[in-house]
Amino acid sequence: MRWTSENSRRAGRRVWVCAPALILAAAMLSPSQTAPNAPKAAIQISPSAQALLNHAIQALGGQRFLSFKTLTTQGRAFSISDGVANGFIMYDSSAEYPDKRRLSYGLGKAKPVTLINNGNQGWEIDRYGIIDQTDKQMRTWKLANRYGLENLLRIRVREPGVLIETGGQDFVDNTPTLILDVIDVRQVDVKLYLDTQDGLPVQISYRIQDPQTRYWDDYTNIYSDYQDTQGIETPMHLVQSVNGERVAETFRTGVKYNETYPPHFFAPNGY
Repeated sequence: MRWTSENSRRAGRRVWVCAPALILAAAMLSPSQTAPNAPKAAIQISPSAQALLNHAIQALGGQRFLSFKTLTTQGRAFSISDGVANGFIMYDSSAEYPDKRRLSYGLGKAKPVTLINNGNQGWEIDRYGIIDQTDKQMRTWKLANRYGLENLLRIRVREPGVLIETGGQDFVDNTPTLILDVIDVRQVDVKLYLDTQDGLPVQISYRIQDPQTRYWDDYTNIYSDYQDTQGIETPMHLVQSVNGERVAETFRTGVKYNETYPPHFFAPNGY
């Protein structure tokens, strides 16, 4: 590990920690292991909730959405403080589901940075070398990945012990939505807001307790500007808020599914 000038470099870039987390959504933790002979808890889902869930998955592309392996995106991301955009960065993101990503941001600038996550491991690479990601970076990544659109609808809702029910109606940015309440295996209450007209996800919200402060934080991700890419409806505009304050905004300009990445691409010395 290299620690020279680490604190000053991190302080100068900490405003961008949230933006890369939203860009990709990406470290899934493995489901809890049970004893070999222990019965697995059943998935509990009401018929009305199952119908809404099926509609959402079909709207996203059905089997194409459920089976894609990798997602490559490019675009620009803004960090936001007190509702005001502080600037933007160009980024290039590669994700291999469920738990790998390689994100380069600050492209075209003198000091680009690459974040690599592979399961429970994470590294940060810049012109000075390679260092481990901080605990905060790792936690931000894991939460964004675990409850992001792709892993929520392809993994979380299928885990034994999950409870899914309908949760009424609400408006998201003037869009009428139907709500699915998902209680995952960690007992986290996740709310999925679906457009009443086309069934596409509009918002994902959840509450998590901070392990350091012990305060509860409310996370909200908003998805919009869906475009058909290789038969999969893909949100091109993403907004992340924490405790009611917008902290990051991402505009995708390019999307490709199922690209093949080089060996060791998700290792610190991979290419």
